[in-house]
Amino acid sequence: MDRTWEEAGWEQLAPGVARRRLPGWDATAGLVQGTSGVLMVDAGATLREGAELRRQAQDLTGRGVTHLALTHPHFDHVLGAPSFAGVEVYGAVGMDRMLGGPRRRAALREDAVRHGVDPDAASEAAEQLVPPDHLVSGDMVVGLGGGREAVLVNVGPGHSGHDLVVLVPGHDGGPSVVFCGDLVEESGEPQAGPDAVPGQWPAALDRLVALGGEDALYVPGHGAVVDARFVRAQREELAARFASG
Repeated sequence: MDRTWEEAGWEQLAPGVARRRLPGWDATAGLVQGTSGVLMVDAGATLREGAELRRQAQDLTGRGVTHLALTHPHFDHVLGAPSFAGVEVYGAVGMDRMLGGPRRRAALREDAVRHGVDPDAASEAAEQLVPPDHLVSGDMVVGLGGGREAVLVNVGPGHSGHDLVVLVPGHDGGPSVVFCGDLVEESGEPQAGPDAVPGQWPAALDRLVALGGEDALYVPGHGAVVDARFVRAQREELAARFASG
């Protein structure tokens, strides 16, 4: 691992691909670097956290973030998004409704405060949220230059009604990497809140594994990087857990 990435708190997964486990809720932020563009996956829980991620991306890659993919509309993944002004933002179809209306933004703010975010910081971030520029209904390829691509895929619903994953195909001899959002969690049992769609979650994980394949690295929304076998096992656990639902 490159010492510069390590010192900044990032785990390098493949050439030009890294993730950071953010403090507080152990949420993942991902980074994918090409020769002409940089994609950030998720934005943290506050404007301050989002701004720090953006600064680190600039420092580590030598260029600014050009694209931001939001994996699902929960506070610990989206409230930092306003710190990425001027960046092309992507989300699953329906994310525009989840982030664009005052009632939805107020609900995000309340959830953040309930989980320990400073009320003023939560209010400031929620008030500045805007809908994504690009809504993904199937899949969308984002070219980052030098042959590097990121494939944004709407595999949900499952953990939420609007789950987006990011496949980074293997490049320069490195493995494929899949940023899973909270469809997969390693550091605890997957959380099913009021917007979860439990009956469709196992099928979303089937699509996830079909997308990445057996040899990919799967990056959960919370926790350590896992393999396809872990994802399949979690799929079976979820199917059993919600079988009577």
